Amino acid sequence: MQLGMVGLGKMGTGMARRLLRGEHEVVAFDVNPQAVESLAADGATGATSLADLVERLTPPRAVWLMVPAGDVTKETVERLATLLESGDALVDGGNSRYTDSVAHAAALSERGIFFLDAGTSGGVWGLEEGFCLMVGAEEKSFARLEPAFATLAPENGYARVGRPGAGHFVKMIHNGIEYGVMQAYAEGFEMLERGEFETDLAQVSELWRHGSVVRSWLLDLTAAALAHDPGLEGVAPYVADSGEGRWTVETAVELGVPTPAIASALFARFASRDDDSFSLKLLAAMRQSFGGHTVKRADE
Repeated sequence: MQLGMVGLGKMGTGMARRLLRGEHEVVAFDVNPQAVESLAADGATGATSLADLVERLTPPRAVWLMVPAGDVTKETVERLATLLESGDALVDGGNSRYTDSVAHAAALSERGIFFLDAGTSGGVWGLEEGFCLMVGAEEKSFARLEPAFATLAPENGYARVGRPGAGHFVKMIHNGIEYGVMQAYAEGFEMLERGEFETDLAQVSELWRHGSVVRSWLLDLTAAALAHDPGLEGVAPYVADSGEGRWTVETAVELGVPTPAIASALFARFASRDDDSFSLKLLAAMRQSFGGHTVKRADE
C-alpha cells in the first residue's frame, strides 16, 4: 500500500525503511532535506512540503506522523487537516498524550478524516526486530491500514486496543511500566556494585539473561552496556524523562490508582539532575541502548 511518512528521525526513518522492505510505497517528508534525500536513495519518493506530500498520494490517502509530541504534532495535524480530504486517514505514531489524540480524532472526524493513534515501541532496533504497535482506531480504518501494521510489527506485535486515543493511553502506561522495570534493575545493580564481593556486573547481567525469572530485553541491553563500559565511566548520572512517565503518574492520580513503583521511578529521574550514582548512570545507558536517546557525558 501507499503511505506518506512525515518525520524522519530515528524512529520515522526506521519505520519508513521497514515499509519499503515490505514493498510498500512511501512518500516521505521532513524539515531536514538531507533526511528526505537519504530515504529517497532507498526507494522512497521525496516530498518538499506537507502540501507536496499530500499531492503525491493517491486518494484515499494515508499519512503517518512521527514527529515530537506537543506543539509540533498539534501544528502538523492542523495543517494536514486543511490538506487532506474526506476518506483520508492520519496516523500519529509519536508519543503524544492520549488526551490530545482524543481531541485530534474529534476534530478530524468533522472533516470526514479518520484518525488513528499508534503507540509505537521498538526504538532504534525496530527496523530489524519490528515495532510493537498499540493502535487506537475505528475498526474500518484499522482494517484498511492493517497491511502496513503487519509489515512494521513482528509476529503478533500489533493490535487495535480500542477507539482513537486508546493507542496512546496504552503506550503511556507501557512506558510507565518501563520506568519501573528500569529503576528496579538500576537499583539492584547499584547494590551489587557497592557490595563486599567485588561482583563482576557484566558477568551477572549476562548470567541472568539465561533462565532467570528477571530476564528481559531491557536486561539484554543492560548486559551489552556493562560489557562495553563496566564502570559506566563515560556516562553522567543524568536521566531525562520524555513525558510518558509524568502523564502516567498524573493519570493514576486522576483514576485513583496507586502506582508507587512508577511514581518512585519518575522521581528518581528528577533526582538524577543533582546526583552521582551508579544506578542513575545505568538508567541513562539503558535509555541510550533501546531508544538512541542522547546520553549526557561525564565530562559535560
